[in-house]
Amino acid sequence: MSRGTGCRYGSHRVLEPKGILPQPALRLDNDMAVYDNEVLIDVSTLNIDSASYTQIRSACGADEGRMREMILSIVAERGKMQNPVTGSGGMLIGTVREIGPEYPNKQLKVGDRIATLVSLSLTPLRIASIRRLDPDSDQVDVDAQAIMFESGIYANVPTDLPEKLALAVLDVAGAPAQVDRIVEEGDAVCIIGGGGKSGVLCCYQAMKNVGPYGKVIVVEYSKENAARIERMGLATHVIVADATDALDVYRKVTDITGPRGCDVTVNNVNVPNTEMTSILITKGQGLIYFFSMATSFTKAALGAEGVGKDIELIVGNGYTKGHSDLALNILRESADIRALFEKLYV
Repeated sequence: MSRGTGCRYGSHRVLEPKGILPQPALRLDNDMAVYDNEVLIDVSTLNIDSASYTQIRSACGADEGRMREMILSIVAERGKMQNPVTGSGGMLIGTVREIGPEYPNKQLKVGDRIATLVSLSLTPLRIASIRRLDPDSDQVDVDAQAIMFESGIYANVPTDLPEKLALAVLDVAGAPAQVDRIVEEGDAVCIIGGGGKSGVLCCYQAMKNVGPYGKVIVVEYSKENAARIERMGLATHVIVADATDALDVYRKVTDITGPRGCDVTVNNVNVPNTEMTSILITKGQGLIYFFSMATSFTKAALGAEGVGKDIELIVGNGYTKGHSDLALNILRESADIRALFEKLYV
């Protein structure tokens, strides 16, 4: 029996509080009977976003069993995978099981392998079981089902790349695509948290954009990750530092750029309290791209005001037009990055 046609943005799935959209909602209807304009997906893997997974791992003491219980309890309570601390979700990969008769995109077919490019924090989800969880990897293999709304965007899983490799990249595809948009030839760019998944992709794109006369400075907490960035030639300068120590990072960055600071700063860290670091190292009239879901935009806005910095602050929108193709092409262009990601995610 048809459930009718729902709101294209998914508001019909909101249980609490009524009158808002699925992402900020506290609880969604995760009954897997589809409305006429929805898609049902058999989910094989969740890619939980870095800030959320780091928080879950920390709260559970990296205990695999406790992490499983926490993820299952979040989904059972909320009807979606939205970390109540970070507010963030991630994305999924799976197989299209059913398409409602009023779903407008006729290119999508039952049986297609797709990666959703919308957050798990707004995706109705029901998990039957967690088949595999590694505390050191944010990819969680599941037996589960999910609903994609009419407004949801997705990418067909490429056939020339391993699925989990593609999933890892598509999860952060918005970051390098935004870097491509905002970084120009000759810029001085700082990428805070450059050693992680999104950071590596941003470094590659920034180096490509700044050309021979620009600078790409990476601030990385892990000595191992910093050495890897240097070895792979993904930055002109690498600083090992704690991104929460704003004044220390400011001194080290301005030793390279001079007191003017950076034209563009990209923040990819998965821990809180790095907003002021980003602000101090960025020049007046410069630009900061906060891709990190650990960012407090209150701290960023009021912090910039507090130190008298007129800076453009960009929220890390996970969607940028053409972002999936651009991010996947980085793997096709860079054998080193592909090898690194295969080691970590495949």
